[in-house]
Amino acid sequence: MAIKITPLKLAMAAIISASTLAGSFAQAAEVNIYSSRKQALIKPLLDKFTEQTGIEVNLLTGNSDALLSRLKAEGENTPADLFLTVDAGALHRAVTADVFQAIDSEFAHKTVPAHFRDSDDQWVGLSLRARPIFYSPDRVDPSQLENYMSLADDQWQDRICIRSSNNIYNQSLVAALLDHYGEQKIMGWAKDLVDNFARTPVGGDRDQIKGVAYGVCDIAVANTYYFGHMLNSDQAEEREAAEKVKIFWPAQNGNGTHVNVSGIGITKHAKHVDEATQLIEFLLSEASQKWYAEANYEYPVREGVEWSETLKQWGDFKQDDISMDILGENNAEAVRLMNSAGWR
Repeated sequence: MAIKITPLKLAMAAIISASTLAGSFAQAAEVNIYSSRKQALIKPLLDKFTEQTGIEVNLLTGNSDALLSRLKAEGENTPADLFLTVDAGALHRAVTADVFQAIDSEFAHKTVPAHFRDSDDQWVGLSLRARPIFYSPDRVDPSQLENYMSLADDQWQDRICIRSSNNIYNQSLVAALLDHYGEQKIMGWAKDLVDNFARTPVGGDRDQIKGVAYGVCDIAVANTYYFGHMLNSDQAEEREAAEKVKIFWPAQNGNGTHVNVSGIGITKHAKHVDEATQLIEFLLSEASQKWYAEANYEYPVREGVEWSETLKQWGDFKQDDISMDILGENNAEAVRLMNSAGWR
């Protein structure tokens, strides 16, 4: 017997179909992230997150300051749920710009030491990078080295390579030293340090390490993860340069070697807060933290995670446990001081 399809039945079928379609869209969860980290250094983790949770991650990468300006301009209309950037100074700028909201995650609180997250929970650290001294074993006896302050000694005249004062990694290092030693002492130190530059600051951290390798200078200050990438590079020139240089961990009898963080926060106008919180907790998982150490030669921000073989080869060291908040709070004073000292 033929089934008679009435207009009412057609209308009901259309309603059911539309309801089912709407439900499928509602279940297609997503989270949007602005990241100053290069895509290769974050996307593999984001893909794993999607694989495990079904939550799609939309990634936009770019310069940290440019992304922050975009967040401010977009205001409540921003699609971004998360902002990921490197260095406590950059994270502090985001806090000052009022683009974050507090992260409500007991897991993050338990997992990340207090000095590696914002005191008001506006952001949380994801990975650590150390900024030690690199030296030429052919021209420098490590017994000559002590701490960051000793880089101002006369013995290092015309022998130091370091990036410019515009570099936020150096700004955060000086911000930490300001907290430890005070403005007057660090002003004198900065002037003497500038006198010891082997050249006008130029290039990135890899260029400072190469400067030591090629005899432009005898010691340099740089972040460890650049050194790790050079040692494991597919470019013979980078590997050969890194193999000519060694790490010295400064201030082991004092405050410890300067460390900094990459970190992440939930944006003030996030539309997917639950998904954003899930992603933060995933990035703090033991597996993700281990990936950071293996793929990017950064140190895990949480304790108890095994280091990669490259990190193990560099040995253990005492870290400066200064609060990352202070690095941001002292940033403006650090920049002013560096410029006054002639650090360009």
